[in-house]
Amino acid sequence: MRVTDPARPDHRTPTTPEAISPDASDPQRAWAFRPASPLPGVPGGPLSGLTFSVKDLFGVPGWPLHASTRAPVPDPGQSVLVRRLLDLGASAAGKTHLHEIALGITGANGFGGTTHPTRPECVPGGSSSGAAVSVALGQVDFALGTDTGGSIRVPAAWCGVRGFKPTKGHADWSEAGVLPLSRTCDHTGPLAADLRTIIRVHEALTGQSVRPQDWTGRRVGLWLPDGWVTPDVRAAMMGVAGTLEGLGATVTPVDFPEVLDAYSPIVLSEAATVHRDALNLPEPGFLPFTLAALQQGAALSADEVQAAFARRAAYRERLDALLGTFDVLLAPAVPTPPPLIGQDEVDLPGGPLPLRRAVLRLTAPFSLLGAPTVALPTAHHAGGQPFVGVQLVGRHGQDDTLLALAHALDTAPATEPA
Repeated sequence: MRVTDPARPDHRTPTTPEAISPDASDPQRAWAFRPASPLPGVPGGPLSGLTFSVKDLFGVPGWPLHASTRAPVPDPGQSVLVRRLLDLGASAAGKTHLHEIALGITGANGFGGTTHPTRPECVPGGSSSGAAVSVALGQVDFALGTDTGGSIRVPAAWCGVRGFKPTKGHADWSEAGVLPLSRTCDHTGPLAADLRTIIRVHEALTGQSVRPQDWTGRRVGLWLPDGWVTPDVRAAMMGVAGTLEGLGATVTPVDFPEVLDAYSPIVLSEAATVHRDALNLPEPGFLPFTLAALQQGAALSADEVQAAFARRAAYRERLDALLGTFDVLLAPAVPTPPPLIGQDEVDLPGGPLPLRRAVLRLTAPFSLLGAPTVALPTAHHAGGQPFVGVQLVGRHGQDDTLLALAHALDTAPATEPA
């Protein structure tokens, strides 16, 4: 069976009054659950005074977990990461909505869908849509998200905030007690309005300081495939590259392939396994796009999935070779500014493309292959479009160095693109 990105729109939402009734205190529909008062952190901890939101995939005792779907979902147990953050002093304000079961990049779900924090006609990105909105609006200091194919980085870019996807399997960013989508590709990580907050959370979890780094002498591989992004995104990318050169780095174009032929079979087959019980029901309760994608994953043979893992291993060798030559990769986080709600296709210099594929081919490589990645908004806006961003990709296990370099870039004066 040939795996393709399902062509059906992933923006469809229920039309029942319950699903789309407005909430004056939450017009973006970012919040899935808000208790009467936050869960308090332990007093005196390194994160005391900070509040955070929790993507509705993390198990929190006494709080519901729906994964923003009307379908039944498995209970993952208590999140180790949420418990640790509470023990470190942060207070949990509530749970945020996501793209249904985390299988999408727009923010559509079974409860009406989440909209952009400042552009109600646009999507916020997903799947950590409510997480990004909650920090963009200043409702919390940071948000817990997950990233399987771009689910932290895409909404960070489209909402103008920062996001961090640690190295896969990072000991201090536990996935235990989180409802999975794909155990191979899932990551947990934070979003925040500023990178200093993300670094503070990371330091508290690891117990180690992130030491400042500078860009002098750093080798940067610029991954900017021809025709994959709009002209304004390309201009923003070149502006960031210019800033890095001004900071003393050398920037060199690099090539890397599209990896969706490995990513899609792995994610869809593993997601179908997670949601097997719901798929066996006469009416599972998923949105049409989600149901079609899960059924596609369930239909894959063992040989097809094994072949996808073999392709993944080959892509990992290529990425390791690149990161053996370059200290950091610089890539677009999104191909366009935030799309309109209901927009299924984007016009790119290389031709029109389904929105889902246009986004995932930029972000999926680094979750499929587990490399630490930071998403930053750019200061370079063409045509009044500020909501685009870049990815900085580091070597496996060098999360602290990557965060320090990202902070140095994020706080540097911008260089206007030529």
